[in-house]
Amino acid sequence: MAFGDLLEQVGSTGRFQILHVTLLCIPVLMMASHNLLQNFVAAVPSHYCSAHTNLSQSQLSPEETLLITVPVDQAGRPERCQRYVAPQWHLLVNNGTSTSGELGDTQDGLDVDLQGCTDGWSYNMTEMSSTIISEWHLVCDMRSLKQMGQTIYMGGVLVGALVFGGLSDRYGRRILLLISNLLMAVAGTCAAFSNSLPLFCLFRFGCGMALSGLGLNTFSLIVEWIPTRVRTVVGTITGYCYTVGQLILAVIAYFIRDWRWLTLAVSLPFYVFFLFSWWFHESSRWLVLSNKSEQAIKNLKSVAKFNGRHEEGEKIDIKMLQESMKKEMSCSQGSYSVLDLFRTPTMRTMTVCLSAVWLSTSFAYYGLAMDLQKFGVDIYLIQVIFGAVDIPAKVVVTVSMSFIGRRPSQCGALIAAGVTILINVLVPYDKQTVRTCLAVLGKGCLAASFNCCYLYSGELYPTIIRQNGMGWVSMMARIGAMVAPMVLLTGDYIPWLPGVIYGGAPILSGVAAVFLPETLGSPLPDTIQDVEERGSGKNSKTSPKEAIILQDTQANLLKQAA
Repeated sequence: MAFGDLLEQVGSTGRFQILHVTLLCIPVLMMASHNLLQNFVAAVPSHYCSAHTNLSQSQLSPEETLLITVPVDQAGRPERCQRYVAPQWHLLVNNGTSTSGELGDTQDGLDVDLQGCTDGWSYNMTEMSSTIISEWHLVCDMRSLKQMGQTIYMGGVLVGALVFGGLSDRYGRRILLLISNLLMAVAGTCAAFSNSLPLFCLFRFGCGMALSGLGLNTFSLIVEWIPTRVRTVVGTITGYCYTVGQLILAVIAYFIRDWRWLTLAVSLPFYVFFLFSWWFHESSRWLVLSNKSEQAIKNLKSVAKFNGRHEEGEKIDIKMLQESMKKEMSCSQGSYSVLDLFRTPTMRTMTVCLSAVWLSTSFAYYGLAMDLQKFGVDIYLIQVIFGAVDIPAKVVVTVSMSFIGRRPSQCGALIAAGVTILINVLVPYDKQTVRTCLAVLGKGCLAASFNCCYLYSGELYPTIIRQNGMGWVSMMARIGAMVAPMVLLTGDYIPWLPGVIYGGAPILSGVAAVFLPETLGSPLPDTIQDVEERGSGKNSKTSPKEAIILQDTQANLLKQAA
């Protein structure tokens, strides 16, 4: 008897599983809100230097004050980071009709010397009532701090993956899920009430850690309580929950324009998630492997009772449970580390290529998704469009992987994404519709690449080192997400450079993916030797447990595709 048979005995797709999966999926709807929150709380409003202090009591209108205080750029808009050293009263003679050319002619004199915004900035808050940009004046010389905030958050996601992944294997999925929900709620609440940027970044780092803990343990609890035959479907549904979450964020942000209330609104639900998470049952698989068979039997009997199979549940005992877990226990023998990913030629090539794929996919994805203002379109609308495009993208790549293969799907998605981003660099800024369409297409291709690389990587790595392999490539993805916001800063010096970098990286990694072996219809490798034999063109022998572990592992790889 396998553990799957034991699960069937207590009801593998009964009321318990339906309620369990539903409750676990609800928090996933709000995870996108924190991942993409920066688009709204750190939106940069139109701004210019505040007027000189001696003008505060003048009878001038705001337009007249702006005219004599702030020069205009070549496009006729007020300069964001400079003002006149002294008010230019003579400009009032033209009754505000001077042009940028006329103004430029007057800048040769000493009376039109420019200076920084020594008296602060004035902001146009028609779209937002407040953002962290207007709150802490993260503009001009301080503008790089906006991108640093998102980088610190992604750093928290990386640290959380390293910390919570190891802790969940030691202490269990349920307790770490509880801690993650509480951490997200508390850190998000504290971020909303932060009175300084360093405190805000600190609490956002905590939110990033909590996000990793939620993602890892939510899906572990889902796949370990449902049968193999429905795991791919449930994994796909969970991925779509994240997609829907992007749409929910746009709606919430549209109605809540204050950054503090918005941060609070997407954090408070996690207190509710924390409360109902106490109902969740710890994974019986994990309990047995952790020598807690008594608790595992108790949980199985509870599930059987919930599913209306009380009599079948009472038949389960220690001997039956240990017999069902023989395969899992045999696969857990031996000690392997990340170094084993690089010891042999085929494993080394595979790991390097997959690292490039994951890093560039995440890098370009967040490079597009975290800078919505550059498209010149309403950020609420573009957020909805960016979220909705994930739905057809994931459907198309799933069909492609099933009929064409993993490798061509992975290569095609990456190269198509890179090409669309590069084309967008050549499109004039005033062609907003074309730029937006290309960006949406590129983002959809990157979402498809994410969907593909999770499944593909799970099939490439052997059973004995699969978790180490997935942990490694996930870390590379987090590094890409951390670097992405900082690349935007290069646009201040060379406007087209970020687009070239964001577009070039997926194309290069798409070429690297050509060197990966195809896995469509291939048996799951069990050992490193199996991988080496596959790399040399030999066929590895399929064992019964390969199919079980393949299905157990592959489905849970769809959860983070965002």
